[in-house]
Amino acid sequence: MLGRYGWRIYALPLLVVVSALAIFQAVGPRGAEDERASGLNSPVDPGPSTPVVTEAPPGQTFPPEMFSAELPPGSPIPEFGARTFEVLPGTSPKIGQGALYKYSVEVEVGVKLADGNDSFGTLVQETLSDPRSWTNPKASPEGISLQRVDSSGPRPDFRVILVSQQTAREACDYSNGVPFDSSCRKGDMVYINAARWVRAAVSFEGDIGSYRRYAINHEVGHVFNNGHLGCPQQGALAPVMMQQTFSVSNNELHELNKIADQGTSIPANGFVCRPNAWPFPVADPAGQ
Repeated sequence: MLGRYGWRIYALPLLVVVSALAIFQAVGPRGAEDERASGLNSPVDPGPSTPVVTEAPPGQTFPPEMFSAELPPGSPIPEFGARTFEVLPGTSPKIGQGALYKYSVEVEVGVKLADGNDSFGTLVQETLSDPRSWTNPKASPEGISLQRVDSSGPRPDFRVILVSQQTAREACDYSNGVPFDSSCRKGDMVYINAARWVRAAVSFEGDIGSYRRYAINHEVGHVFNNGHLGCPQQGALAPVMMQQTFSVSNNELHELNKIADQGTSIPANGFVCRPNAWPFPVADPAGQ
């Protein structure tokens, strides 16, 4: 299959050895041979595929006893996919100034969104092209520029891939890390968990649109070697590199670090932030 389709469809290895939420070495513009040789594209046997998904309603509320890291209740999620990925058509001009990173947008075969899989590609491109994202001049002293490519163009430097819940669990080390559904970055692969895409996170209080932008910006932030952060002060906007999927509370993230080290020490100082989707949001009244 890989020989027939070239880089247009990729397969996911079943065995992963790096924690889902660790800080990974950043990829450089194409030419970084160490990541090309990482073995991430090894073929595997396809698994079962399932179902059409729909969004949870806005303004969703959750039981008060629910731990913030749990996957919220809501619409059906795509539990399994084929573990191969199709590149969505679509390109963009170069956005930003500085080192150019080309990216593709892909969806696991068998994962279907109620509003069409192209909606995933559209939101990824809109998010990464927004000046509040990583092309902001404050993102890097050298500057970062981004350009979306598809199967008709050059090989990307990194790939943003919507994957089923089970594929995300395999890729993101659910068994050996924090036992809650998450997205992650591995090498040049940015895995966005479709379970979270559909149901978001408790901390976002049903605001699925903002959560989706957060998930994109957070995981792509790891591509540029940004590590995890805690809440800097009570009531501030959460840094986009805070693990908001799990919590916007430093105390809760501190406890999760006891289960599996997330690469950054978070103090149990009682600070609770407000959810935030952007690396460089507009002025915040709380001073963040």
